[in-house]
Parts: sequence; C-alpha cells; structure tokens
Amino acid sequence: MTRDKNFTSILELLDVFSDEKMCIEHLAQMRWSGKPVCPYCNHDKVYIFKSGKKFKCAKCRHLFSVRVGTIFEDSNVPLRKWFVALYLETSHKKGISSYQLSRDIKVTQKTAWFMLHRIREIYGNSSIEKLSGVVSADEVFIGGKNKNRHADKKVKESTGRALKDKTPVIGVIQRDGKVIAQKAPDTKGKTLKGFINENVEPNSTVVTDEWLGYKGLSKNYQHEVVMHRLREYVRDGYHTNEIEGFWALLKRGIFGIYHFVSPKHLQRYCDEFTFRYNTRHISEETRFNKALNECNSPLPYKKLVG
Repeated sequence: MTRDKNFTSILELLDVFSDEKMCIEHLAQMRWSGKPVCPYCNHDKVYIFKSGKKFKCAKCRHLFSVRVGTIFEDSNVPLRKWFVALYLETSHKKGISSYQLSRDIKVTQKTAWFMLHRIREIYGNSSIEKLSGVVSADEVFIGGKNKNRHADKKVKESTGRALKDKTPVIGVIQRDGKVIAQKAPDTKGKTLKGFINENVEPNSTVVTDEWLGYKGLSKNYQHEVVMHRLREYVRDGYHTNEIEGFWALLKRGIFGIYHFVSPKHLQRYCDEFTFRYNTRHISEETRFNKALNECNSPLPYKKLVG
C-alpha cells in the first residue's frame, strides 16, 4: 500500500505517486481503509471495477469514483497535481499563492486559486478539544494600517480598532500546545468571553492584556492580566507571547504571500494557519496524510464565490 511508503520531500512524493493509479489507490486507502463505502447512501457493499477507478453501490446502484464526496470532486485536474498542491500547501509555513502554485503545477491561476480554497476547506474539518492549563487569549485586526494606504484609498475616521476597514480575529493558545483562531464580528466583552467559554475548559488559567472586553473572566477562570499599556510583558511567569507569535505568523503570511484577504474568506485562511501550527511537531508526510484523511468536504465553485 502506498500509505506505508515514506516521503520527506516533493521529489520523493513524486516518486511515491508516480501515476494516477497510485494516487487513486492511496486516496481510497485513506478514505475507506480497503473497504469502499458508497458516498451516496453509505452502504458498504460495493462492486469494484477491474480498472480500480470506478465503483458501484449494490444498494442504490450509483456509479462513483474515489473523488466523489471529497474536495477533488468534479475536478479535471489529475490527482497527482492535487497531491503536489496539497503537499506544498501543508508544508510551507506561510502558505503558497495561487500565482506560484499555477506555475508550479501548470494550471491556470483561477484553477490554482480554487484548488487552494478547496484545500483550506479541509482545515475547517479539524476538530480541536477544549484547551486547558495556561491559555493565552488575544485579538488581532486584519486589514492593514490606514496610514500606510495611498491618499485616495484612506478610510475616513479609521483608527486603531475601527472595524470600517479591518476584520477582527480572536485566538486562544495553550502553553506549548494548540491554537484556535476565529473571525469575529467585533471585540466586545460578550464576543470575547463567549469565544473563550466555548474553547477553554473552566478553571483554566487565562492570560490576557488589559482590554476591557476580558473583564469578568475571573468568574470561570483564573484570570491573569499583563499590562501592555505600562510596558509590562511578563508577570509572575504569565505572558501572551505565544498567541502574539501566532498572530505574527498569520500576518506575515497574509501580507507577504497573499497580500490581500477578503473578510469573506478570512476564516479559511485562519483555519489554514491554525492547522499548520497545530501539526508543527509531526512530519510533513504525516501532516499530508492527516489533511488527506479529512478531505471529505466538497466545495462547489458556486458556493465558494456565491
């Protein structure tokens, strides 16, 4: 089985998946572990055609391929190119632009853009258990600084935390652990505390800055406040350095690789950076297979742009 073969670079990846048949076999193994299941009715009695590329359900009689019900559904791009795109997207710490991917695998930029968003759809399927222990919480605004814009693109009365031209993202990160990031409508206390209550176990230690939106966390948590306004960055061993480090990674990726991210698609980009951060301690091959194992989320083009 191709699942047992190791690869640590893109050259080895291309050697392992040398043709379309090898890709199909590997995807089938990852999805069904050797026993195909109908994506239409979930019946487990399935006939396999001699070519190994087509299947037929014994119950609903539907014909289907290994792509049906995945991000690869209704795509004319060979699976080998998809696998290269998935490897590049999961292994590059700051992601890869659609223009670069289009050149790397010889597809149009529009196709590469669609492929990357389908891959990002995978990351939203990764469920993360509630964080516990020492957890840092913070918020960031995505959209650039008004003072850096050209005169004819400046937004009037846009300062600091204004939402006119920026989108807030809230995040929590466990000390030496995982991170959860979510696009938010605002940074009011109800929004911030609701997000923390949803993603952090009660009685954990939550470390924040002095923003008033965090006031009241002490009801469910041990709330430690670091006074950034007073140039205080560590208090009794508590700090928000880890979540700020994640924000730096997210912003450098957006500004340096993607240049612009619309609020509509921002959550997918957050999921992308979260997935890579949370799998930073595993090998690139394991991360690739983990993403491939969670590919059961078709994303039609009309839904993406609608």
